[in-house]
Amino acid sequence: MDLGSTIKDIRKQKGIRQNALAELCNISQTYLSQIENNQKEPNISTLKEISAQLHIALPILFFLSLNEADIPQSKREVFQIISPTVKTLIKDLIADE
Repeated sequence: MDLGSTIKDIRKQKGIRQNALAELCNISQTYLSQIENNQKEPNISTLKEISAQLHIALPILFFLSLNEADIPQSKREVFQIISPTVKTLIKDLIADE
């Protein structure tokens, strides 16, 4: 799971500066930077606030963060088939906001 990079990508796609998102979430810019660089794992309340400020549902944020290693071997083939399409659709929807 690459949650930090996903948060960073969405933030940049929405044109939000790191310091602005940190302020909206009531966390330090340093902490947000550590989250985005996968150096710190935020608690669920911080993730909820980040997703709320990015206007993206938390489950969608989690889905966008998934990679093949996160999926059980028995379901990887299905994940490989649907994931690219679903992720592209979600990213297109985010871009249209």
